[in-house]
Amino acid sequence: MFETAELGQVVDDETWEGHVDQVREGLLEVQQALRAADFPVIVVFAGIEKAGVGDTLNRLNTWMDPRGIRTLGYAMRDVEGRDLPPFWRYWSVLPTRGRMGMYDGAWYHQPLCSAIDQQINEATFDRELAEINAFEKMLADDGALILKFWLHLGAKQQADRLEALASDPDQSWRVQPSDWIELERHGQVAAQAEHMIARTSTPEAPWHIVEGTDPRFRDLRVSMLLLAAMQRRLDRPEAPSPAHDHWAGAPVLPRSILSTVDLKRSLKKSESRDLLPRAQGRLARLQREAQARGIPTVVVFEGWDAAGKGGSIRQVTQALDARQVAAWPVAAPTEDEKANHYMWRFWRRLPPPGCVTIFDRSWYGRVLVERVEGFASPEAWSRAYAEINVFERALVRHGTVLAKFWLHISSEEQEKRFRQRAEVPHKRWKLTDEDWRNREKWPDYEAAVHDMVERTSTRVAPWSLVPAESKEYARVEVLRILADHLEAALEGGLEVDPERDDSLG
Repeated sequence: MFETAELGQVVDDETWEGHVDQVREGLLEVQQALRAADFPVIVVFAGIEKAGVGDTLNRLNTWMDPRGIRTLGYAMRDVEGRDLPPFWRYWSVLPTRGRMGMYDGAWYHQPLCSAIDQQINEATFDRELAEINAFEKMLADDGALILKFWLHLGAKQQADRLEALASDPDQSWRVQPSDWIELERHGQVAAQAEHMIARTSTPEAPWHIVEGTDPRFRDLRVSMLLLAAMQRRLDRPEAPSPAHDHWAGAPVLPRSILSTVDLKRSLKKSESRDLLPRAQGRLARLQREAQARGIPTVVVFEGWDAAGKGGSIRQVTQALDARQVAAWPVAAPTEDEKANHYMWRFWRRLPPPGCVTIFDRSWYGRVLVERVEGFASPEAWSRAYAEINVFERALVRHGTVLAKFWLHISSEEQEKRFRQRAEVPHKRWKLTDEDWRNREKWPDYEAAVHDMVERTSTRVAPWSLVPAESKEYARVEVLRILADHLEAALEGGLEVDPERDDSLG
């Protein structure tokens, strides 16, 4: 989930100067218009320690009129109200219609800290998050515009930030002994935050994950998302804002998660002839053991048209017992499927114990093609991220091995493969007018993939982004990662490291 906030995003001087005045003017304009509006704006901040929550709150109060904003922090529990229900203290400080409230931690602070400190178990954490969802829905149903920002730092970035502050005589006071303890348990904090965000990012109260490494990127990104959401609500008071419009203000989001995929990775055919049988043999051995132990496996393939999904699927199925494998190509839903919830057809195709089901495209169509082509409303595809996480969590908790692959190629490579298909008679059927038309929407699909990874790459169901410019490399890599997932499950649920590349030397 947090891969998209560890890209090293930086705003240079030219971009900063080109946008900061426009953003400041826009924020002041919408704040002025808000005073006459019939709804309040509620902005919640949380994040990794030293990711800049306090600095961002200060920046927003500087860029806007602080007289129209109530800014409160909940880093410490209030003594007042301890004998009353927990939400009492929040009801008492909510902004009135026409005003804005900004909160550090707010109603998320105590449940998250308790989960991190293992003072509550997962069931209690989920119950408290459900209460938060109900609380926020009540506010949204009454007209409130709610935005939530998680400011993120990777472990290395958090360490760098602490060391920089500690070595600065004017800033060293900001580093406390507890900050170094927080660094040591970065993974634990991120895991619980991921769980919290997945459970509470709803169409009416979405979370936005913002990288906090570069303060200028962080502050511009938050400001532009806030500005866009307020403008939409003021323009259409009756309609909720799209929940996951992360690409609003694209000039300060120059990189997508796909930009991190190293498309130069390749294998020669001679290398593939040696590595491919070994990778298939390893997968076959592990799947035989999984079959004997009744462990089902679900494999999801997504990716650009002509990225090589079919070839990778063939290499997987060739390694396995055909009697234990089912491969399902997912196309437009039938009339029967349209009459049911969109997840219905996927539940019906799940594998029995010990067997493997491969989906060539999947339930992710709701947040990819249906989103980009307008087949699903913003409310429907925004809601789907949480629905998908619940579905995948249920599979994994049941003991299913789940592997998800996005096969990535460049736009230039896709065009090359399209033209090659057009020239080969037995491949020409694969190419349609729609394939060419979809190329025009490449930026829209890339934005959708970025959001998909941010919202659904979880610790229990991570995405593997596979470089596929070299078909040989992609096929061996898919086999390796799938075998790693099986091996981890057989060894007792060890986490798979998608960066490990020992099989390719």
